[in-house]
Amino acid sequence: MQVASWGAYPLSRDILTMSFAPRDTHVSQVQFALDRGVPALIGVIASSRLPYPSRAFDMAHCSRCLIPWGQHVLRPGGYWILSGPPILWAKYWKGWERTKEDLNEEQTSIEDIAEGLCWKKLVEKDDIAIWLKPTNHLSCENNRKLGKARNFCSSNDPDTAWYVFTLVLSFKVINVTVLLRLVSYTKLETCLTPLPEVSDNEEVAGGKLANWPHRLNAIPPRISKGAVEGVTADVFKQDSELWKKRVSYYESVNNQLGNPGRYKNILDMNAQLGGFAAAVVDLPVWVMNVVPVEVKANTLGTIYERGLIGTYQNWCEAMSTYPRTYDFIHADSVFSLYQDSKMYQCVSQSSCRCNADDILLEMDRILRLDGSVII
Repeated sequence: MQVASWGAYPLSRDILTMSFAPRDTHVSQVQFALDRGVPALIGVIASSRLPYPSRAFDMAHCSRCLIPWGQHVLRPGGYWILSGPPILWAKYWKGWERTKEDLNEEQTSIEDIAEGLCWKKLVEKDDIAIWLKPTNHLSCENNRKLGKARNFCSSNDPDTAWYVFTLVLSFKVINVTVLLRLVSYTKLETCLTPLPEVSDNEEVAGGKLANWPHRLNAIPPRISKGAVEGVTADVFKQDSELWKKRVSYYESVNNQLGNPGRYKNILDMNAQLGGFAAAVVDLPVWVMNVVPVEVKANTLGTIYERGLIGTYQNWCEAMSTYPRTYDFIHADSVFSLYQDSKMYQCVSQSSCRCNADDILLEMDRILRLDGSVII
């Protein structure tokens, strides 16, 4: 990500980016981005899924990294852009201080992986290459039968991207039930995440999205197809109207909310359907929508279908960001969500690792000086 120059440029074109980079001891790339007012999270492409749902992004850009993580979060018909080594290695190999053979082997490997993912290479020009993900997997299924594509994954929910609890032992200590749970993170797999089924090759898997800005208030495909438990089209419309009224009230209480330059980075700790972010879309701000992993209905995929951005988070843990990175924090029903301690290894509520003090301390850590909070 470097200093988020690529992520900053699309903002001028009304395009939200999600930049991420690992924590670096000498260059705090994510901190640079957030200080510039660019959305970013600390993230590592390693053995576990990134905290985003499947089919989240219209385009993914990667400099000096490989592919396997991208196919899961890239939308049907989405673009993957690779810049830097090994692209155009024949011209730059000396400056990269690598051999021609090494770079050629690396690019060949990338081309083979992309073909196995059923991506189509559109162009390679100068120091970038662009691939297109198919809109569905009908042709990919045929390629798989011919041995040209990877096998499809079948093990878990494609939108799962945090850790899961597995019950190990339950026993009583002085008439108090103690639950011990094993934590495991959702692992990256070498298989191909299957797209939702379609009836013909022209259909977009999962449903076609409206163009921006109509996408923001159109019924998200996940809702229209009944994929979000307890949420219908009517519920979605009512939620949108409710948040318009609430934001209007917020502005009457805090008249600086819409002032240019006062706030830029906003965090919604319990975003639900993204109604708050949608209601402030005309203000000079962006919102990081958080869907806590404890909620009953996983709505983060719906938030991305609205053209918004966000992440999963357990508020009993530190957020993957640096101190003092958000100007404004919105916390609707966050504390009531964590009143039930059954999700955690607690002997009693007082000994539970997750209480209001812990959450407030984390909010204080990530809130900028002179920042605001609405609870």
